[in-house]
Amino acid sequence: MYRYLLRLMFLLPPERAHHLAFLAMRWSTRFGPLRALVAKVLVTDDPILRNTVFGVQFPTPVGLAAGFDKDRDCSDSPRTGRLFRLPEDRAIVNRMGFNNHGAGEAANRLRQRRRTVPIGANIGKTKVVPAEQAAEDYTESARLLGPLADFVVVNVSSPNTPGLRDLQAVESLRPILAAVLDTVTVPVLVKIAPDLSDEDVDAVADLALELGLAGIVATNTTIRRDGLNTPQSRVEEIGAGGLSGAPVAERSLEVLRRLRTRVGDRLTLVSVGGIETPEQAFERILAGASLVQGYTGFIYGGPFWARRINRGIARKLRAHGYRSIADAVGATARV
Repeated sequence: MYRYLLRLMFLLPPERAHHLAFLAMRWSTRFGPLRALVAKVLVTDDPILRNTVFGVQFPTPVGLAAGFDKDRDCSDSPRTGRLFRLPEDRAIVNRMGFNNHGAGEAANRLRQRRRTVPIGANIGKTKVVPAEQAAEDYTESARLLGPLADFVVVNVSSPNTPGLRDLQAVESLRPILAAVLDTVTVPVLVKIAPDLSDEDVDAVADLALELGLAGIVATNTTIRRDGLNTPQSRVEEIGAGGLSGAPVAERSLEVLRRLRTRVGDRLTLVSVGGIETPEQAFERILAGASLVQGYTGFIYGGPFWARRINRGIARKLRAHGYRSIADAVGATARV
């Protein structure tokens, strides 16, 4: 049925469809009886999926990636021209950046939330803040959001904020991470791009170990456009932005495997990028991911996407003789 609904949604501009989906999610959890019904239909409650990661209890390994809820005011009409669908590739290009009302507004909303599932605060540099003041900017966001979140992710890998990816260089990244670590008491992770060279991936991993980070989120969207099924003319028409979805899957898995080889089980790895099926999610877990996230997979897979992935992981865990998801994390990396 979702295939037909998806066709209808695809008749709308992408950002308007995103806006409506966000409204539906928000209203479906606002009222007790409706919230209970939604939970019964969509939530997977299986003991084999429960895991404690960097001191936080997760009921399942599957989460919604950063970017879906950017703290936009739902009363505003969404602007268009920053989000594009590539259905031939089951992908999305976005250049929305950090379009929100700021960390202060996000903090106000987090104070009102029911603490039912873990929430991570994904923080990035404000566009107008110069690079030399990045550490102070990240610190202020961490100060506001850290006490209200279960963990903080330092995002230095969005391709839509000019100069942000330059902060992935170790000499720029070190003071930012150190400042955030000094500011919050919750676990801190760093989110990296799939476009980093292997040597730079290693350097970030080494820095994360040195500073005592809780983990690494790999990966963000890509700026590459090679190997797409979408006509080149359409790709050029869309222009700049971060590409997510199926085209990112291979590189995201490569980065995950490289990180696991580099850090072993000393850091928590969160895998993001092109995860659409239970098979892909289970592969990431076996490769070393304690948690997986999706955004584009959720858009193309619909509201039952997370339930389908979770149930599939649970079946595979039992079929392979694992007693818990923790037993499976990094299993193929150990052979």
